[in-house]
Amino acid sequence: MENYPFDTVGLSSETIDRFQDTYKALKEKFNIQLTGHIDFQLEQFEVFKNCLDVKVKGSYVIKHERGDSYILFVEVHYKLGDVKHTTHHQEYQVWGLTYVKQNFGRVLIRRETLTDKILELMHPLELDFKEDKAFSDTFYVVVNDHVKAGFCMDRNFRNAVMDIRDNDFMIEVVDHTLIIGNYDPIVAEKSIHLGEFVARVAEGC
Repeated sequence: MENYPFDTVGLSSETIDRFQDTYKALKEKFNIQLTGHIDFQLEQFEVFKNCLDVKVKGSYVIKHERGDSYILFVEVHYKLGDVKHTTHHQEYQVWGLTYVKQNFGRVLIRRETLTDKILELMHPLELDFKEDKAFSDTFYVVVNDHVKAGFCMDRNFRNAVMDIRDNDFMIEVVDHTLIIGNYDPIVAEKSIHLGEFVARVAEGC
């Protein structure tokens, strides 16, 4: 029986293959190392608020001089349906995580949609950067403290976000912890893009 660098309990052979291919690609790119057990407190993030449970199936550190960043293989559980007819559903995803020196407060960043632009006209909630129109036109940024987030999201940080080589992702920051990912099926190439971003942030952008 093969020894995998992640928890395979409950995984289908297809999911195991996807995780393994992703792990190999990440190890080749970043020379990642297993972390052992770390409580990343994923329940604090809004991106997982609709999940019944989030389990880390594997966690890997990318070592840096200024700080570490991480890649997480996660299993998320959802409850679907109504009161009479409910089913439990699980998905497997890859997320990147790192810790930032400045306290961002709560920040959510994603690609801006037409609906966002229309809602913004009626209910101005978004943090915009007048000096960085390209960033503000591309991303929808919701924060709980405009002053704090505006200070932390400096030009270096915004450039790192702009340079992510993937269109479908969300970034959430809760105080000093940043996470990036999406709800899509596991794809090795996309996971490398997440790793590149958290590694860049960990090094100070």
